[in-house]
Amino acid sequence: MCHSSLLFVAVASGVLLAADSNSGAKPREAKPEAMSSERFSEIHAPILQPEKPVEAGLITEKVAGSTNSGKNAVRIARRNFVDQLLFARMEKDGVKPAPLAGDYEFVRRLSLDLTGRIPSAQQVRDFVASTDPAKRDKLVDELLSSEAFVDKWAYFFMDLFRANGKMGRGQNLFHYWMKENLRVDRPYDDTVRDIIAASAKSNHVVAASNLIAREHVQGKPQPDDGKDFGMVQQLDTHDELAVLYGKTFLGINFSCISCHDGRGHLEKVNVWLSTRKRHEFYQMASFLGNSRYLMYWEDGKPQSGEFMIDDENPGYDTKGKSMIRVPRFGGPNQPAFILTGEKPRENEEPRVALGRMLTAHPQFARATANLFWARLMGVGLVEPYDEFDLARMNPNQLPKGWESQLFHPELLETLATDFRKNNFSLKRLFANIVKSNAYQLSARYDGEWKDGYTKYYARKFVRQLGAEEVHDAIAMATARPGSFNYGGEKMGWAMQPSGPSGGGDVKYFMQTFGQSNRSNPPKNPTGSPLQAMLLMQSSVVVDRVLARNDSRVQQLLDTYKTDNARVVDELFLGALARPASPEEKQIALDTMKTNRTEGAQNLQWALLNHVEFFFNH
Repeated sequence: MCHSSLLFVAVASGVLLAADSNSGAKPREAKPEAMSSERFSEIHAPILQPEKPVEAGLITEKVAGSTNSGKNAVRIARRNFVDQLLFARMEKDGVKPAPLAGDYEFVRRLSLDLTGRIPSAQQVRDFVASTDPAKRDKLVDELLSSEAFVDKWAYFFMDLFRANGKMGRGQNLFHYWMKENLRVDRPYDDTVRDIIAASAKSNHVVAASNLIAREHVQGKPQPDDGKDFGMVQQLDTHDELAVLYGKTFLGINFSCISCHDGRGHLEKVNVWLSTRKRHEFYQMASFLGNSRYLMYWEDGKPQSGEFMIDDENPGYDTKGKSMIRVPRFGGPNQPAFILTGEKPRENEEPRVALGRMLTAHPQFARATANLFWARLMGVGLVEPYDEFDLARMNPNQLPKGWESQLFHPELLETLATDFRKNNFSLKRLFANIVKSNAYQLSARYDGEWKDGYTKYYARKFVRQLGAEEVHDAIAMATARPGSFNYGGEKMGWAMQPSGPSGGGDVKYFMQTFGQSNRSNPPKNPTGSPLQAMLLMQSSVVVDRVLARNDSRVQQLLDTYKTDNARVVDELFLGALARPASPEEKQIALDTMKTNRTEGAQNLQWALLNHVEFFFNH
């Protein structure tokens, strides 16, 4: 698809907006008959028919054909160990990498990946104009030190941990704490140990305890008496926490063996887990066996989301009843770390021991490195991030009939080792990835792309923007921030609050784009026809492109009263972070001759509906 095709439809055929030169005109309702269903499907094909994550190369091939990245140098330097390992493998196997991304492509990609926001037109212009050979590294450092970085990745962790109303008022406290950890680049292993070992008279005053409070399993709708701690199903909560810690911090899904032995169930799914027994899971959960979760009561009523968490329980009962799992059948309840069999030291509090063992094990660093590699590179070294099979990590020692789960074992090990040796710094991990030329390859590929090239990371894979990113990109491009309530204050960006915020059209818009409800683990965004329809007709888009309320269109028309070419240039830079092609520019200028205001509005709308806009590439 030509990158100008959507502009032809929106600007040249007058599908969408009609406004008088006078301000205050309302948008005309879209006419479905103005665009055939075939044309609609053709234009929005990349969002209507997305590929699965493992087929990232295929969807990238579709979307990259709609971008206008320009010509780039072919020679790729090797800047760090990421490049050395990836490009050496490509060279060995005869796989040609894509050229490096141009400055326009890079500045938009990096800004979205590190901050969740598109760059402003001025930021794009300044970056491209700079002749500093170190400008890309400097931009990385600048964005890693920004508040927007803190906002995005604190919100990411809140989604990852499904931080919601089950925390009560502690949700905002937990969010604030995660932001502070990110702001100072606190060692990630410290953060994780705090979470695992947290105790509190109230989770509303101890931030780290809120993840534990969130995972509580309700035991009864009402207590038998005011002192009944059966309101929380203690054993099931232990199990839920053990599963969460395994998936999130070790990249291993213990869910199956929390109910039964792996044998007879997991042989075709996960070799390592197929050899694990349910009693081993009991021993993992037994690190939490002393933990006690008490719901607060006042005036005979439970206080929503407020818990006391201490270590006064008698231990894990391997024959105790369960509300959500098959009956427990008994077995040892002495804590033992499932990856090593290690037990707590003498007089060591079991949860402290678990935090120590988990974060010291190499799998913690591997899982963390893989989690963020997947977020920044589009595809994890292990997919999905929480389904590691420890029996298939070493290509030289594989079970019969199985392939290695890792195509780049040395790369993952080197990333993890560097992460450990550098004080578990997340910013260092991010910088290692995004400062590599492997990350900075273009999404465009010169020559024939083959499916097998995906595992080489021979090009940058596109990804659909998340719900909050789509909203904030629209807000940035139109200079019309949102209005989200957070702690009694109004915030302009969707990732600033501690959780999904907004109502009405905004809420519906973001839910349609896959905003996490935090009841279930977050999923990668997937396309749908409804998303494309909302981009065309939702007030979240349509109201913001009008030349009123100090919108970007209004600002540009007022500032450049006779310079339509400058208006077009600024709208392109502010939405797609690139100049218009000569063809695109001429279409826009022609329509602005007829009606300057309407033409500028239609151009802004068309850019927000362009394939380039709702994908990062």
